[in-house]
Amino acid sequence: MVDKKEQSAVARTGLGGTAVADADRSGETGSPAAADRVRALEAERQSLVSLLNILRSSEPCTRLDLEREARLGRAVVTDRLSTLAAFGLVDEGGVGRSIGGRAPRLVRFRSEAARILVANIDGDTIGLGLADLDGRLILEHYEDFDAASPAQALFDRLEALFNWSLGKDGAPLWAIGLGVPGAVEQKDSNSLAIPKLGAMPAWDEAKLLERLIQRFQAPVWVRGAVQMETMGELSALSAESGRDMLYVDLGSDITAGIVVDGRLHRGAQGIAGQIGHVYAGEPHKRICGCGNVGCLQTVAGCDAIAQAGLLAAEQGQSRLLGETLAATGTVTAADIGTAARLGDPFSADLLAQSGRLIGTVLATLANILNPSMIVLGGELSQTGDICLAAIREGIYGHAQPLISRDIRIVHSRMGRSAGLVGAAAVAVTELFAPAFLGEWIVSGTPLAHAGVTNLLAAVEKTATTGS
Repeated sequence: MVDKKEQSAVARTGLGGTAVADADRSGETGSPAAADRVRALEAERQSLVSLLNILRSSEPCTRLDLEREARLGRAVVTDRLSTLAAFGLVDEGGVGRSIGGRAPRLVRFRSEAARILVANIDGDTIGLGLADLDGRLILEHYEDFDAASPAQALFDRLEALFNWSLGKDGAPLWAIGLGVPGAVEQKDSNSLAIPKLGAMPAWDEAKLLERLIQRFQAPVWVRGAVQMETMGELSALSAESGRDMLYVDLGSDITAGIVVDGRLHRGAQGIAGQIGHVYAGEPHKRICGCGNVGCLQTVAGCDAIAQAGLLAAEQGQSRLLGETLAATGTVTAADIGTAARLGDPFSADLLAQSGRLIGTVLATLANILNPSMIVLGGELSQTGDICLAAIREGIYGHAQPLISRDIRIVHSRMGRSAGLVGAAAVAVTELFAPAFLGEWIVSGTPLAHAGVTNLLAAVEKTATTGS
């Protein structure tokens, strides 16, 4: 097993090519000892990664099971498990079934070894949670929050909520998963690179992500809120049913998460799924916030529906909405859903029109992607059966028959937890991606990964120098 001094050196320099470069500088180029050391370190790294990921993806198992699945010898498995146990990543506690003689001990992955902070922010709500290394939520909290608030207000609230969450648990923090409104532009192939928050330029200007990284000394992985919600929904589905799927967030913005062959499709800049900006057709000519005219969300998003309901209430077109306006001073999409369920013809017609428009756009997407399932979430999906029936009508009426025949159109299973579960899933996936894991496994923590230490140093420098 590599001793502690050697582990520290490996954590600083990485393995493989970097170790060879060190040998070059020390005059050991081509020496058998240097080559043997590089091979030994690489073999240890690969075997540690293999064993840890086997344990992460399975129930507790015996050492013999690990030897067979990893195709490693008994002495190697014993040595590597000793290393992983010293890092607190595995333990042997349970007892397996005996088939004669002493019952074998079971080895398990310690998902409680560290924590992941997660948050998902949409237009008017902030959700926050704490997850273990399996991506399971330990706690979750939701509160109203206006995403248009100043960046400092958001940072202050996130900091307070994150501190509150960490105060309930003593495990170390390894990562933060964050879902944000709108598009997240990630051009750099380096997953640790700080992305641009295209829909929230004020957050970029305030260096919100850099400040979170500096404050909590952990990497932050960011996606658009709908992509986090898609990953959360995907976790609730079987591998087969979620293999080709669309998740549609029907809120003020209308966005889609696209899963192709079991993987989230993010697009070239990471902003795929902006279906709310598909042209809705004549006579819809309202100017969208993006600058275009006639975008789908300007006529079928929750804000557009609420504005239409408010106008109807003011003009006396709906008695129930008029009563709601008199009582509360406003009309929301949820109010329109309630009125429709109570038999208000204006509200029912408004939801049906919006649903058919959305369904028609989704039919085009279905014709292109051929999904097996479309999952509907967001505020509009909670307004009742009238809107959902109209969405189905639009999809089945405009999608190619061979495509629409087998599509399942369902409600969100995860509800508002989807974004937090997805944020945890994204962070876990990044932390334990084989290449990334291989760079930190010999030190026992991803915070020793060279990319993470460089990131922390960079944000510290930015905070100090302001550049």
